[in-house]
Amino acid sequence: MAIWMHELRLLLRSRMAAIALVLLAVLSTAAVAAGMIEMARQRAAIDAVSAAQAEDVGAIASYIDREKDAGSAAYYTFHPTWDTPAPLAFAAIGMRDVAPYILRVRALGLEAQIYDGDTFNPELALPGRFDFAFVLVFLAPLFAIALFHDLKSGEREAGRARMLSALPNAGRLWLRRGLLRFALLLAALAVPFVVGALLSGVAAGPMLLVVAVAGAYLLFWIGLAGLVSRLGHGSTANAATLAALWLVLVLVIPTLANVVINRAIPVDEGAKIALAQRENVHHAWEIPREETMRRFYARNPEWANSSPLPDGFHYKWYFAFHQNGDDSVAGRVKVYRERLERRAGAADALGWLLPSVGVQALLTRLAHTDLAAQLAYQDRIRAFHHRLRAFYYNYMFRDRSFGKADFAKAPRY
Repeated sequence: MAIWMHELRLLLRSRMAAIALVLLAVLSTAAVAAGMIEMARQRAAIDAVSAAQAEDVGAIASYIDREKDAGSAAYYTFHPTWDTPAPLAFAAIGMRDVAPYILRVRALGLEAQIYDGDTFNPELALPGRFDFAFVLVFLAPLFAIALFHDLKSGEREAGRARMLSALPNAGRLWLRRGLLRFALLLAALAVPFVVGALLSGVAAGPMLLVVAVAGAYLLFWIGLAGLVSRLGHGSTANAATLAALWLVLVLVIPTLANVVINRAIPVDEGAKIALAQRENVHHAWEIPREETMRRFYARNPEWANSSPLPDGFHYKWYFAFHQNGDDSVAGRVKVYRERLERRAGAADALGWLLPSVGVQALLTRLAHTDLAAQLAYQDRIRAFHHRLRAFYYNYMFRDRSFGKADFAKAPRY
């Protein structure tokens, strides 16, 4: 233990090493705190949805109760959906920073409602928010370079290398120094993360896995520093070489690969799907109502025995052509999702070659903040919206009155 303490004192005598370790710990702490604050803000917004929903329904119910019209209730009532963040989401915010995590939907056409909130731009989202994943993937390698670029070359330049090499068990000396620096780097990263994970209720398994991933990622850069040092150049040349490798492996190649993947797998913006759905909905005003109802009943035979449309406006026709609008873009939605998943799969494959990409993908997957989590949220919205439609259709297509008490019977997300 005494010899380890001696090595620690020698390391901390280096002002650059001490500053680097303190700065990394500060950045890690700030990133964890920022992530926890953001997740607390998102949870507070989700909690506020219920109170706002009760107020909205109360205001609408008084109006609807006068006419007892289920169509009006379905048209005016918004129903909230939300994607509650996982405990580990503070560490890797991922797509929660660029995709909606709260969406209020009506029983009208769903696809336009989903993709109106589709603001995700993969190119703009590439670097990510300042969170623990950002510090680990982008910044931690620079601190590993700072502590390891001169591990041996510094002693050689100071004239102590031959003397140290002549000592018994000289190999253990270098191993001990390397392990000490690695342990201090990992502690600067992991201690703030573990504290944040414990406060956020993260299970032991995912928490230890993240720490293990952080350690493995640091070891990759430490190993790279060891390979560069074997070239026999000076400390300055080692640092410049490692900095260039960091630039290429962390920034240049991932960015170019992202561009190549996006060009190889083109994906229309979700807003185009919303526009196409709206165009089909608006077209229904220009065609005979009977044609709209035939299309609707062909896909929804359970409502085909509904009474004929009256001469005037009726909401069941209005909701029928909204659902026809959703059906008209179903193929485009399927292609859109498949191509997004293909892009994500290509990025995951790239992660096996580029540790920076692989670590970021793994962290967002563990935190349930990746594309798969966002698509799963959309699937939950669709399932809920299907229940909403069935609920309101049961009133509209059966010509049942809808009063204030019926609002409480509506499905809840």
